[in-house]
Amino acid sequence: MANEAPVGARLARDAGNAVFLKSALSASRASFAPTTSFAPTKRNQGERTPPHSSSRSFEEVARGCYTARHFVLQACPVTTIATAFNTLPLSAAMLANLESLGYAQMTPIQAQSLPVILKGMDLIAQAKTGSGKTAAFGIGLLNPINPRFFGCQALVMCPTRELADQVAKEIRRLARAEDNIKVLTLCGGVSFGPQIASLEHGAHIIVGTPGRIQQHLRKGSLVLDGLNTLILDEADRMLDMGFYDAIEDIIQQTPERRQTLLFSATYPAGIKQLSSKFMRDPQQVKVEALHSDAQIEQRFYEIAPEQRMDVVGKVLAHFRPASCVAFCFTKQQVQDTVDHLVSKGISAVGLHGDLEQRDRDQVLAMFANRSTSVLVATDVAARGLDIDALDMVINVELARDSEIHIHRVGRTGRAGEKGLAISLVAPSEAHRAQAIEQLQKAPLNWDQLDTLKPQAGGPLLPAMSTLCIAAGRKDKVRPGDILGALTGEAGIPGTQVGKIAIFDFQAYVAVERGIAKQALKRLNEGKIKGRSLRVRIL
Repeated sequence: MANEAPVGARLARDAGNAVFLKSALSASRASFAPTTSFAPTKRNQGERTPPHSSSRSFEEVARGCYTARHFVLQACPVTTIATAFNTLPLSAAMLANLESLGYAQMTPIQAQSLPVILKGMDLIAQAKTGSGKTAAFGIGLLNPINPRFFGCQALVMCPTRELADQVAKEIRRLARAEDNIKVLTLCGGVSFGPQIASLEHGAHIIVGTPGRIQQHLRKGSLVLDGLNTLILDEADRMLDMGFYDAIEDIIQQTPERRQTLLFSATYPAGIKQLSSKFMRDPQQVKVEALHSDAQIEQRFYEIAPEQRMDVVGKVLAHFRPASCVAFCFTKQQVQDTVDHLVSKGISAVGLHGDLEQRDRDQVLAMFANRSTSVLVATDVAARGLDIDALDMVINVELARDSEIHIHRVGRTGRAGEKGLAISLVAPSEAHRAQAIEQLQKAPLNWDQLDTLKPQAGGPLLPAMSTLCIAAGRKDKVRPGDILGALTGEAGIPGTQVGKIAIFDFQAYVAVERGIAKQALKRLNEGKIKGRSLRVRIL
């Protein structure tokens, strides 16, 4: 037990009792058998090994009580957190599905939150991006679902459509363990009609944004009378975006006897206000948000304000990342950065709140399939990005909240990969750098601008190009149809085809840059699923 070490140290430091201590510890060792792991099941969930059990070890005798010059050793059970999913009261089907999905061990947030969630308790969980929180609440909300009742039994609120789509996708994967679990997304940017039709057919789980959920409640197309579980994902961002009143209105239309789970990267005052008003004795868990220097290398550069755009270009020319997100504070700064990079021959696209939904889908598809090198985004717009291997993050301007800085940096260096985070700091942002240093409890790694030298290789262009097809999910187009058209009639090797993303009315497919024009010509001359469809290169 790590937090008992100082007690043992204090005992050992008392030289007058060192001999007594040594003999007492030796006697204790002889009294306890080696430790055996305690795996909670449905029958013994939450129970502790009884005091007389022989499964305790000497390591559990960790606390010494010292009065005057007398010592009394007492057993103190070690609190260890199990990380195997089979220690949880989950069905055999769910455990088998988790194994098939590659979920070998629980992440720290899953290990701390799932036992609480599965007991039906309210929870406030604070964890960084990429911590596995979606699977944590996804597994939890699926546990009490009744497949025979086609009403909304779980509601997940997210700040953006991109995050809602990502969450819904993950829940669908987790729901494979059960038959016929329907997950529906309700977000703005698309028409009401199809959403209302889907709601009429019933859905077990709704994932959406507060504004659109609120609209459906007002129209009566969504009813929450049968709700068991309410989840607020990225709650801090929803509050930042001004959704407090909408969230409050939605929660007031849910049953009082529900389970409420709140997940957030930071813990602003609004979270406390929400929890005190709408949660019942919530348990709190927090997973350390700081990143290991061995996993993510951070470099800070001091700049003059007028140097900012030029230095972004120099950073990219020096490090030449295949995939990079550049974080800005305003929409205008996003557009200025994109314009500057494009003028320098660098493939870059912008993501901010003023984009139409179709344009947002296109930007995200191009970045995910590696047909653009740099995504320039505001913090809110970047929430919910699902990026496999992100080489680098650039903080074009330092975040005004040190925990948001940690959140940004955590986009890179995931899944065991190395990552690099570059931060540009103008003199007026020095206090922000100081706050980051205090949070990280370590000096910042400052580097000199003159170390940024252009590397060989010409313009920073991506390896792939994106073809946009004027048909999508509503036209019954499937990924296999597109792949078949490319590798069949078009004669393109499958190894030269990348990711395929299908939206309601359009689809995107990545192909190697060198064959993009050839693939475009053949698709326009041929057919996809027996139809001639318009195709263009983005």
